[in-house]
Amino acid sequence: MKLEETARPKPASDEVLVKTYASGVNIVDCGIRRGGNDILRPYLKLPLTLGWDAAGIIEEVGAEVTSFQKGDKVYGIPNFPGDGSYAEYFVAKATSVAIKPQNLTFTEAAGIPLAGTTAWRGVVDYGKIQPGHKILIHGAAGGVGSLAIQIAKAKGAYVIGTASSHNLAFLKELGADEAIDYRSQPWEKILKDIDVIFDASPVRDNETRIKFVQVLRQGGILVCSQLDFPYAEDVKAALAAKQATGELVGFQTYDSLKEMATMIEEGKLKVTISKVFPLEQVAEAHMENEAGHVRGKLVLEIIKD
Repeated sequence: MKLEETARPKPASDEVLVKTYASGVNIVDCGIRRGGNDILRPYLKLPLTLGWDAAGIIEEVGAEVTSFQKGDKVYGIPNFPGDGSYAEYFVAKATSVAIKPQNLTFTEAAGIPLAGTTAWRGVVDYGKIQPGHKILIHGAAGGVGSLAIQIAKAKGAYVIGTASSHNLAFLKELGADEAIDYRSQPWEKILKDIDVIFDASPVRDNETRIKFVQVLRQGGILVCSQLDFPYAEDVKAALAAKQATGELVGFQTYDSLKEMATMIEEGKLKVTISKVFPLEQVAEAHMENEAGHVRGKLVLEIIKD
């Protein structure tokens, strides 16, 4: 990766041009930097600007855009997986941004969109969470998992989260009813009759998926965030034996951006920013993300907030 001076992008008729204040850093950014996977690769064309978590101020609106005007403070997801927000300006479909929560800084807001919509898809859209449901969130201390805990709690669920030992207190602070050290506690022997399991970990592991099915109730739902890691035949067979559903979180939808903004303003959802880097240190941000065990989100600061 390198910084370059390029022409300022121009919004199409259904797009907005946003002056970037901050951009979140996600593990998918690192994956695309390495060349993507079979699903994403056909969409990737170099040179490519990474970054699909952003907050800033609208600088220009396309001819067909009526929902925003210049000066609106927004947060959202640039055209994934096209050119993104590691830049002073980015363009995005008007439908993929929303008014930024008023009680968040731009830096905080940039940690929400991609991770938040992924969490929402996993817990609400695919997980169909209901009040009283028991949900297990695996990898609950990361960017997606930490938001998934709060979304599930706001929907009235009983939340169990897994993380490494030093993050267990953090899960409790977020609202988890139970926090399990996945390294030292055999959760597959402790838990049973779970309604929904959401795997928010970036680790792709077939054996763990089998364990998930073991602790699901009959007719339960398993949702995994690794779209590029389809369910193996033995996992499908185990799901079928329990009449359970297996889902993979696909490309994002954006309706939840408005709902999450409301939850944030009501104090029901918060983002944890682990560290802020200047844009010039984007390589260091990627290395820290790839090292694993980031609590919450890493963010690039484009303009001082």
